[in-house]
Amino acid sequence: MESAIRSNVELKATLRAYLELAKLRIVLLLLFTTLTAMVIASGGIPPVAVLLPTLLGGALAAAGSSTINQYLDRDMDAKMARTARRPIPSGRISPLHALAVGVTHLAASVVILAVFVNGLAALLAFAGGVYYVVVYTMLLKRNTSLNIVIGGGAGAIPVLVGWAAVTGGLTLDAWLLFAIVFYWTPPHSWALALLVNADYARAGVPMMPVARGEDATRRQILVYSLLLLVVSLLPVLTKTLGALYLIGAVLLGVGLVWHAVLLLRDSSKAMARQVYKYSTFYLALLFMVMMFDVLL
Repeated sequence: MESAIRSNVELKATLRAYLELAKLRIVLLLLFTTLTAMVIASGGIPPVAVLLPTLLGGALAAAGSSTINQYLDRDMDAKMARTARRPIPSGRISPLHALAVGVTHLAASVVILAVFVNGLAALLAFAGGVYYVVVYTMLLKRNTSLNIVIGGGAGAIPVLVGWAAVTGGLTLDAWLLFAIVFYWTPPHSWALALLVNADYARAGVPMMPVARGEDATRRQILVYSLLLLVVSLLPVLTKTLGALYLIGAVLLGVGLVWHAVLLLRDSSKAMARQVYKYSTFYLALLFMVMMFDVLL
């Protein structure tokens, strides 16, 4: 009996560790942007036969990319307080097992999307994984302070997957959604970098606060927040979205810019944390307003 209980506890702990590798909160946010793109592209709720495999494939692609990323970053993660308890550096999952799971998830994503959705959606999901793992993690992250700026495209690809899943192609509207996530990524990530600047410095990662300094980072957060506000209004100019979205985009965008201005005045960790939390809230709510604009 005790052996069975112990095995059950160990199994649950292992499953939790693999779910940690997947970074479920990020996966859910990416899936929400994918779903929003599908709703906009279809002008309503897309067919279930397309919706479900697209979300499943997208979830596996995001989880697989995250897992492979943590395999590659395991040495760096072990040096940082924020990441030292992740499954690989903490020893809860062996590096090779994590790599195998990550590759399997990414491969399964491509197969599901190719078989049940379409080839373009599958190709884009695979490209997103390669972008994140190779371009961002392997080439940019440890070598340039522009890692987040260039690497931000990886997190924006899920909206293209959603659009392609519904239409079989990509239009200007799809790329505008891509641009919104792309320009959102730097202020969001740099706010987090300000919170864990010492960690990145210890690990030798040239995030903006380490390479250019915290003052320069705060100025860049304001610049990209302003750019994001402008970019977020473009779907209204193309008549993809209407008045409800316009109101939401202006209010949310002005809120993000105002938080960036406050961060320039107040360099405390508490303010950086507030900007980070608001930026997460911003993207989720902005895409929710997009869906409401289409469905209502």
